[in-house]
Amino acid sequence: MTIQKKTDPAADKILASRRSMLKKMGAGTAALAASTVAAPAIVRAQAPIKWRLQTYSGAPLGAHVIKPQIDAFNAAANGEMEIELYYADQLVPTAELFRALQNGTLDAVQSDEATMASPVDISVFGGYFPFATRYSLDVPALFRYYGLKEIWEEAYSEVENVKWLSCGAWDPLHIFTKEPIRSLADMNGKRVFGVPTAGKFLARYGLVPVTVPWDNVEVALQTGELDGVAWCGFTEAYEVGWADVCNYALTNSITGAWFGSYFANTASWEKVPAHLKELFLITIDQSHYYRAVWYWGGEAKLRVEGKKMELTSLPANEWAQVTTDAKGFWDEVAASSPRSAKVVQAFKTYAETMEKAGYPYR
Repeated sequence: MTIQKKTDPAADKILASRRSMLKKMGAGTAALAASTVAAPAIVRAQAPIKWRLQTYSGAPLGAHVIKPQIDAFNAAANGEMEIELYYADQLVPTAELFRALQNGTLDAVQSDEATMASPVDISVFGGYFPFATRYSLDVPALFRYYGLKEIWEEAYSEVENVKWLSCGAWDPLHIFTKEPIRSLADMNGKRVFGVPTAGKFLARYGLVPVTVPWDNVEVALQTGELDGVAWCGFTEAYEVGWADVCNYALTNSITGAWFGSYFANTASWEKVPAHLKELFLITIDQSHYYRAVWYWGGEAKLRVEGKKMELTSLPANEWAQVTTDAKGFWDEVAASSPRSAKVVQAFKTYAETMEKAGYPYR
């Protein structure tokens, strides 16, 4: 089936400008990483270490959320190690990522816990946890200063042969549909592709979460199998083509940033020399930064200047009800385990601190 792309000169100009800028940024980072690790005299292994890494994302999205990092790592590793990158469902179905990582089919994974069916009690917080964040910087701040790093390390220390490495922020969560949502009643019965935790929360308003392979989403929207997506923000919807088959965008954001992590098979990780481990972690940080700039550079401009989707909003009283319902959802999750309660308390403490701090530095 041929899908007709919508014409939107403003959006095309925005996307082209950011792609050019970020291509230069990625090349510069790779060159810097290469020069950094090339300086010391390192005895190279007889044969390069080979890894297979699969991401949750399809290729159009993966070109931004992970490929620049893997390219930079492979260049800077100077032949000592090479990571083969696979996109959504290429080696294993996304729902089986955790099991494939644990048994060594994959050496590393980029995903959120909920999407990859991670068997830890904090998996509910992976992806989009309703109203946990307002901005992308909230995610690293929570991990560095509010105890989430230690909680994640503790949780994965109890899982055999999987090592959690790092968590970063992705885009905010909006709902994009073929028919408009102008009230909570309009959500009822709409079949949307989305991430598990947000889908569970939004189901109370009648949205129906549907799981299909990532590469099939655009066609499923075109054929009527899906009515919309509750998976991403504006940057991503335009980049991957979903804005061409969705006509409306709900401006009410369920949360400000997605929680996504990197994981390694423990046995694979332990075989990597210390300097290459450090290089991999450095390029993960580079990936977190690249994504933050890529998403931030597009969200506001595409909402204002993008013409492919009409913007809609929920009435103020209904939106107030959603935020109140989220508080109850938080309490339900907190009651599920002592460790989940610690995460929810961190969210509450952070939110209180940001409220008292006033105008945010982003």
